[in-house]
Amino acid sequence: IMNRLDLQDFFPDAELLFLDGHDNAILGVEQNTYRVAYSVTKILKNLVDEGLSYEEALEYYDFNIACAYVGEQTPFYIDDTLI
Repeated sequence: IMNRLDLQDFFPDAELLFLDGHDNAILGVEQNTYRVAYSVTKILKNLVDEGLSYEEALEYYDFNIACAYVGEQTPFYIDDTLI
């Protein structure tokens, strides 16, 4: 499992953007754009661990995380819920 400090050390010249509170959900970095990739399954688990029901976590993820755009370096999310 990578965390933001490991990635910043590995890509010192890249402007990486991170999703606060979900370092354990980082899968890696896309090599061409240097966008950080996250596991949807782990994000949802984190939200449930914070006290949301699974349905609330999914709704929160859909509206507040997956749809958020913060520029070209916006992280992206791998839907690994079916794996």
